[in-house]
Amino acid sequence: MKTVSRNMIGFWLEAGERRILLIVCILIPCVTLMDWSVGDRVSLGVLYILPMMIGAIILNARGTALVAIVCAFLRAWFDTPASLLEATLRFVFAWLAYFVSGLFVMALVRNRRLVVEHLSRIEREQGLRREAEEQLRVLVESSPAAILTLDHAGVVLGCNNAANDLFLIPDGQTLQGKTISNYLPLLSDAVQLDTTRVGFRTAAQCQGRREDGEIFLAHTWFSSYAGPEGKRLAAIVVDSSEEMREREERNLIQLRESNRVVAAAVSHEIKTLCRALSLMTANLREQPGISGNADFDGLVKLISGLEKIAHSELHLRVKNRFEQVSLKEVLDNLRIVIEPNWREAGGVIRWCFRDSLPTVLADPHGLLQVFLSLAENSYRALQESEKRELMVNVGVDEETVAVRFKDSGPGVAAPDFLFQPFQQGADNTGMGLYIARAALRGYGGDLRFEPQPEGACFVVELQIAGPNKRNGSGQH
Repeated sequence: MKTVSRNMIGFWLEAGERRILLIVCILIPCVTLMDWSVGDRVSLGVLYILPMMIGAIILNARGTALVAIVCAFLRAWFDTPASLLEATLRFVFAWLAYFVSGLFVMALVRNRRLVVEHLSRIEREQGLRREAEEQLRVLVESSPAAILTLDHAGVVLGCNNAANDLFLIPDGQTLQGKTISNYLPLLSDAVQLDTTRVGFRTAAQCQGRREDGEIFLAHTWFSSYAGPEGKRLAAIVVDSSEEMREREERNLIQLRESNRVVAAAVSHEIKTLCRALSLMTANLREQPGISGNADFDGLVKLISGLEKIAHSELHLRVKNRFEQVSLKEVLDNLRIVIEPNWREAGGVIRWCFRDSLPTVLADPHGLLQVFLSLAENSYRALQESEKRELMVNVGVDEETVAVRFKDSGPGVAAPDFLFQPFQQGADNTGMGLYIARAALRGYGGDLRFEPQPEGACFVVELQIAGPNKRNGSGQH
């Protein structure tokens, strides 16, 4: 019955307001004419319910009440004879019957509209959900990183194609349904953790194993969540083996270059000592009875051998190949590395350079190490100072870039010995500034000290790469 009434209401709603009003205006006179034609023998007032119910589809409560009054008046006009009280009661009851029937139709219309709006909202939400699920599915499937979910037993519930490729799953097979402990034991241990915290998130590096037994370095991000059957785990896994190889190779190259610089410094010191020893042996040779002494001849041969070793060492120029390096990127990396320590120590770093900096000739890793060494020297020098401030300023001219590291520390007591190796009283071996300047000279640049009224200032000079040479200054 409800379905039939809803279908009828839908039919009349589709007819339009004007047509419904026209039908109501036609039906009321028709019912009135029929009621008049039968005379006062019988009343056809019940037929007024039909136009009332049709009109209530588009009318509000006030309009329905007015139409009900009109229909009740027409019914009373052509009704059977009765006393005044009876006629009044008939009018009131007729109006109530017409009005209530109209309200019933209005309630049906309102409910239908609510149902239609609710269904439309559900369909819209379902469409949005399907679109979001499709976008998420495309994102997961197209991701170069392996994405997978695990149940409480460490069994893979779902994975993307990148996960199958990462673990070298054969064609026609999938990682889904297999135990992750055979591939990433760390995730298997993580899903077994007895933790009260819901939705813990973390990242870790671990060793992974492919289907053929090959071991690789895996970088994982994973989090737990509650599922219908207990705790589950979602993980993103990438292969970091290539990055590790590049990093270790770069560190090895940097170590070799530093060793060459240290060897050159040692060679220089040995040559200085050999010159002094040669001068002493020449003076001793003039004394009688020394020239034929076997021990003296052995000492002369030893000095000669040391001189040959010193002359056979490598030159100070440690770089033969240059790269075009973004100075802005190197300074940004330096900022990421050193700012947390300075902030914890109550220090301030002022970065005075523009966003547009030219590319320079250097090695990015080696240049960052030079900048880091200068910043750490200032950090150590400011530990006992009340004012802890470091200013990094960049100046650009036609062919070179000057990066100044100026601190508010106590300054340098003996600047003439700054770049000499094996200084007495220096931290570690006293080779930091010596190696830094040697590395910069290998890039065609230089490192120098600028005297200041207060604090210390070191200037790193670098050559601008050819296509980026320009006039002007980068200071502000």
